[in-house]
Amino acid sequence: MSKLDLNLVVALRALLEERNVTRAAARLNLSQPAMSAALGRLRRHFGDPLLTRTGNAYELTPLGSTLRERSATACDLLERVFATQARFDPAVESREFTLLCSDYGAAVFGAELARVLHEEAPGVRLHLTPSGPALVENAATVLSTVLSTVDGLLLPHGVIDGLPTVELYSDRWVCLVDESHPGELTVDDLNRLPWAVYQRPYDAPVTRQLSMLGVSPRVEVASPTFALLPLLVQGTRRVALIQERLARLTVGTARVRVLPCPFPAVPVQEALWWHPVHTHDAAHAWLRETATRVGRRLQEQARDG
Repeated sequence: MSKLDLNLVVALRALLEERNVTRAAARLNLSQPAMSAALGRLRRHFGDPLLTRTGNAYELTPLGSTLRERSATACDLLERVFATQARFDPAVESREFTLLCSDYGAAVFGAELARVLHEEAPGVRLHLTPSGPALVENAATVLSTVLSTVDGLLLPHGVIDGLPTVELYSDRWVCLVDESHPGELTVDDLNRLPWAVYQRPYDAPVTRQLSMLGVSPRVEVASPTFALLPLLVQGTRRVALIQERLARLTVGTARVRVLPCPFPAVPVQEALWWHPVHTHDAAHAWLRETATRVGRRLQEQARDG
């Protein structure tokens, strides 16, 4: 690293994304000869042409294709490293925070956090970005790449580990059925009835818990969001599991009933996870303290009814 010019990382990203020396130079406000020189240095370093001419266009070599994503991640990480602050005053400073989360995390926690930021930090912008199932499926990628380029991940315990985290609040699972469903649910009902699920039935620890009870959900429909589940249950014999806090916010959108789980469902313990690169950043420390405070408020509201 001591022998490398880190400006080459920026040039590498521009060249691989633009696939054109002239456009890459314009993007970085450099002359074309300067960008051509940078490409030459990069080719010598990697021992690979990176870009090869095909007709009137340039194509990436296999190594170039691999380096395209990695160079973008490296640039994002370098920007965050050099944006690290020793002090942060939320009342006067500007900052942008990006949190990965499900629609549940955005609706229940993200909305409350955004209200606090509105009151206390007028210069702060919050981006709530869908996390998607790929983050759960590829925990190693989350640890090494994705979380280094965002400010955190809202996710319950039981999915990933090995990252710094702060506890936010707890929640309970409840069942959704159509308003015409008679009585309470039993474990046998869960085996007998068709299901509406979030993405896949075993994305959540509570549904993995069902297999230990001998219940294998017969999935009729999978939803990209938790908030859509009430509409997928309405007018059907389906059953769905949903977090109680979200149920309070969404069940008014459909004619459904909220019933207790017929088994001792493992509770949701929502947490904020982040990459260690952010730990000593004053702005990020303020965000974590604020998130903890918001989570404590949510917990107190639930306790007070």
